Amino acid sequence: MTAFTSPCWRKLAEPVWPRVSCRRLYLLLHVLVLVCLNLCVQPAAQAAGHGMDFRYHEVVPVDLLYVVNASIEMQPNPRLQEMVESGLAIPFQAEFVLTHPRWYWMDETIVERTMNFRLSYHALTRQYRLAIGSIHRSFTSFDEALRAMLTLRNWAVLDRSRLSDGESYEAALRVRLDTGQLPKPFQVAALGNRDLDLTTSWARWNFVASAMDSR
Repeated sequence: MTAFTSPCWRKLAEPVWPRVSCRRLYLLLHVLVLVCLNLCVQPAAQAAGHGMDFRYHEVVPVDLLYVVNASIEMQPNPRLQEMVESGLAIPFQAEFVLTHPRWYWMDETIVERTMNFRLSYHALTRQYRLAIGSIHRSFTSFDEALRAMLTLRNWAVLDRSRLSDGESYEAALRVRLDTGQLPKPFQVAALGNRDLDLTTSWARWNFVASAMDSR
């Protein structure tokens, strides 16, 4: 008698990873999308939170020099006023860089300049003082002193003889709270503090050097 046997197939093993329902998968994807959006939006929000921006900026020739003129707008900042009126001198710094683009090599840096400001309050006279280098000015209100500090006028940055007539140059300008000059406790407090995260973005623009008038 001939015996017939049929092959015995083993049952396929169940996958080792847990089954994920469609709802859980949807929630997981939703969370990942929110995280990605937060990472993309955060830098823009931080930049907008700096509270300072340029209204205008320019480099113009005046006599034998090139000078910088600029105006900066700052959002109302009661915390900054409190610090000034408590007796702290608040340091700001303007930075200017002029470069000459070169297609065959790295851009040439023509000049780098900084200008330091200090905004303070004199309790005896009840006046606000603005120090720009060795020059001091007094004001009766905080807003008036702040407005003067955020207005750059005739800041001499280089001699006109250093630039070639008709050549294009790139200027870059920034104004910021110089937290490195603050007392140590305030340096620590400034970390992550939006009220003290005061800096403009780098303003960059091109201008063409003009020939000096012959006399």
